[in-house]
Amino acid sequence: MNKEHLDWNVYSNQCPTREVLARLADKWALLILGRLESGPVRFNNLRRDVQGISQKVLTQTLRKLERDGLIARQVFATVPVTVEYSITPLGQTLTKTVSVLMHWAEKNMDAVLAAQAAYDAANVA
Repeated sequence: MNKEHLDWNVYSNQCPTREVLARLADKWALLILGRLESGPVRFNNLRRDVQGISQKVLTQTLRKLERDGLIARQVFATVPVTVEYSITPLGQTLTKTVSVLMHWAEKNMDAVLAAQAAYDAANVA
């Protein structure tokens, strides 16, 4: 095992783990990883499935996730060219966490909305 990993400290402002955390905290990254959990998906299907994401943001997010080793990109020589994305073994290590976060948000949305309404009512200027 690499000793260097023992020196990573997410609380240090110089630690590169913060970049990874920022990427994983992005809603688009989480939704893409969640969608890829069930198998490879073509670019245009991802764009349709992840509603609200622009083509530009989808492309940027996919590139970042690929650079981090969380997803893989495969190009098929078809006319037009077909591009498919899949989750890597490293990305698979996140799927349970991503799923838990997404289900937590769905399950607790009513409570979050109630808390926001209570906060807003108490802090009207």
